[in-house]
Amino acid sequence: MRRVNRFDQDLVRLSAALPRTPVDQGLKSLTRSANKGRLWFAVAALLACRKGPTRRAALRGVGAIAFASTSANLVGKNFFPRRRPAADLVPEHRRLTKRPTSSSFPSGHSASAVAFTTAVAMEYPMLAIAVAPLAAAVAYSRVHTGVHWPTDVAAGAAIGVGAAYATRHWWPLAAEGPGRTAHAADLPPLGDGAGLLVLVNPNSGVAGVDPTGEIAALWPDATIEHPRPGVDLIDQLSERLTAAPGEFKAVGVAGGDGTVAAVAAVAAEFQLPLLLIPAGTLNHFARDVGVETVHESVEAVRAGTGVQMDLAGVRITGSTGTTHRWFVNTASLGGYPEMVRLRERLEARNWPKWPAGALALIRTLRRAQPIRLELNGRAHLVWMLFVGNGTYAPKGFAPTQRPALDTGLLDVRYVRADLPYSRARFVLGTLTRTLATSHVYRQHDMPSLDVRLLDGYRRVATDGEVGPLGQRFEFRSRPRALSIYRS
Repeated sequence: MRRVNRFDQDLVRLSAALPRTPVDQGLKSLTRSANKGRLWFAVAALLACRKGPTRRAALRGVGAIAFASTSANLVGKNFFPRRRPAADLVPEHRRLTKRPTSSSFPSGHSASAVAFTTAVAMEYPMLAIAVAPLAAAVAYSRVHTGVHWPTDVAAGAAIGVGAAYATRHWWPLAAEGPGRTAHAADLPPLGDGAGLLVLVNPNSGVAGVDPTGEIAALWPDATIEHPRPGVDLIDQLSERLTAAPGEFKAVGVAGGDGTVAAVAAVAAEFQLPLLLIPAGTLNHFARDVGVETVHESVEAVRAGTGVQMDLAGVRITGSTGTTHRWFVNTASLGGYPEMVRLRERLEARNWPKWPAGALALIRTLRRAQPIRLELNGRAHLVWMLFVGNGTYAPKGFAPTQRPALDTGLLDVRYVRADLPYSRARFVLGTLTRTLATSHVYRQHDMPSLDVRLLDGYRRVATDGEVGPLGQRFEFRSRPRALSIYRS
């Protein structure tokens, strides 16, 4: 420790020997602006104004600051008391008017600065290059103004890096690129849209923005349909295709995931390729497939390139008969539909997916009633049941991505209700990301699932759309059932 102290003192003297410049006042102002993380919260607010990786970087940065500040100020300073440098070690014009009185080790300012920058780098590396000089200036300002030793700053920086990486435990980084599939497809190129039937839902996406005009300009020879009030979308498109056999070579859709699921069902039934035109609010399916912009749709249709992917279907048997529904993303029973709706409302208010999902889960479980059912003939008591089209990641709560589109499997997840304190244990496992070892949570990958309710009827939700009441639900994966345009 004596060697460390001598090393610190030598570096402080070197800093103190620097000639007086206007930078001295700038560093004093900068170090004050970073008190309690105010500087970084302001930067985060600015970054959050733009959707995408910029907003994710801001939110991850704020989360990293919370970890770093707690670790440095509440833990480190209490366990490692250390005197701050004497005021007379630096020139008077550099000294802060109000010097901090807490332990010098570690530097909370440095911990927050490095935590924020490292977290930003995880989501948006180029943006971190712009933020890093500001973080370095904040860290050095603590030595320049004489309130920290250099090793305090180094320790704070190490805590900041660790805090940023800790956020990945609760909020994993999204994988780059679309879902994989081993089945390429040669599809008919439709440059100007001849032979293309497009369903446009003006109510999807941003309110007041109707993409019909843009689509008509991109594909002038395409036939454009709009949803008819009171008519099921699947019935509407099926009727249109049946009335003109051979006229259409592909069907397109501009809308949210619910609209996409309906049109995908028609495309699969008529064995026509699907053109995705992202125009919804969240566009989960388009993001998984790898068609996130209209430009990508245009290029794929012109080139006639595409892939084959799996669909999933559920056969619903109730008191009024049997119906069948396709789904491209997920289906669910129990409290899950309500949880998804609440989570998406929070996401629309700029909450990140994982925190929004956690809050929605807690609120839903408080009001949920357990469901008695049979899963493939075995009796269970569950709070909610989730069925995904394909295998999702991560395997714990709040699946966020689909690495592969052609697994031929369903992702089945449910929460047991037959164990003591099952809801509290599930929430605890979610918050600590230990669901994989929790007895109340189960996850299986399987090609089919038969569900029979033992106490009445319930509605199944598919791709965010609530379906009919049923007592038996037969879920099946349909390998390579859908061809879709993709570059």
